[in-house]
Amino acid sequence: MYKNLTCISGVLAVMLLSACTQSSYISQSPDQKESPDKKQELKSPSYSFVANDNFEKIVTASTKREKDRAAILAMQGEHKVSFDFQETVVLKAGYERKPAKHSGGFETVILIEESPSLIVLQHILVVGDGHVVKHWRQDWHFEAKQRFEFVADQTWERKLISSNKHKGMWTQCVYEVSDAPRYCGTGKWNHRYGVSTWTSDRTWRPLPRREYTTRDDYNALNVENRHTVTPMGWTHEQDNTKTVREGSETKTTLVREFGFNNYQRVDGVDFSPAYDYWEKTSAYWQSVRTAWSQRFANNDRVILKTQVDGMPIIEATFGHAEAIENGSSSPGKSEINEVLNKWVTTTFN
Repeated sequence: MYKNLTCISGVLAVMLLSACTQSSYISQSPDQKESPDKKQELKSPSYSFVANDNFEKIVTASTKREKDRAAILAMQGEHKVSFDFQETVVLKAGYERKPAKHSGGFETVILIEESPSLIVLQHILVVGDGHVVKHWRQDWHFEAKQRFEFVADQTWERKLISSNKHKGMWTQCVYEVSDAPRYCGTGKWNHRYGVSTWTSDRTWRPLPRREYTTRDDYNALNVENRHTVTPMGWTHEQDNTKTVREGSETKTTLVREFGFNNYQRVDGVDFSPAYDYWEKTSAYWQSVRTAWSQRFANNDRVILKTQVDGMPIIEATFGHAEAIENGSSSPGKSEINEVLNKWVTTTFN
């Protein structure tokens, strides 16, 4: 295994908590304790908050669709991000709220693909003294007529979006660090009062990494997402319901949760390791996205044959990327397909 995979696995396993280097920019909740052999000095770079230089482009856009696109593109840039999750309404007798979870770090959001009906944004974390972790990806499709939805454990199915629910709307699809699917949601951007907010319909998603590493009393989230672009960055709010499902059938709901992810534009943080990483590996990750896209295009159902953490696919793809960083040639399509064929099952109805 490549040396950085231990670091990557550690970061992912505890959801952005410090686990990689002798010093880290990642913060954690008091209740999320490190093991004695991984205690580290936490320190933060000197930085300042700055204005979102893309915000004004939303204001000056002349049409609704142009404003929509400007709002999505305004999520680009360098950020200090905080992740906060608080359980709220208890829905099941006897359930006790779990402690709130707080974490954060420094993340750049890069535009990697753009067309009139598609915008693709890649998130990259800068962890510790220059370590980089490719994070989640968000694809925005204008008036999408279908999407893949999470329907059961490690299972996603193609679902049609009716015409009255896609006209003028954007579908956001979110992908794992390995570019495996997570969830999609469809909604309309609202630009009233000089503020741009997109609100999704309610959809299903698998457990987030912050949860499945610490608990097993539920297996799905029912979620409404809201993205708002602000003069200083952007936010992602989540209205989550923690649910027990058997296949696609809901058996019980445990508790509601409010999630608030705050992306604030910053200056003074050295994001050059992220850009160096992406310059070296972006062609490889494009090939990975293509391999996934072919499976989505040619099938109606995608099933991951891994545990919920998806680590076999993560370890293989991140290993390929690290080899490229170290000077090896990029793996070909056959090597990427070998990984996906081993861990992904597809069916066409």
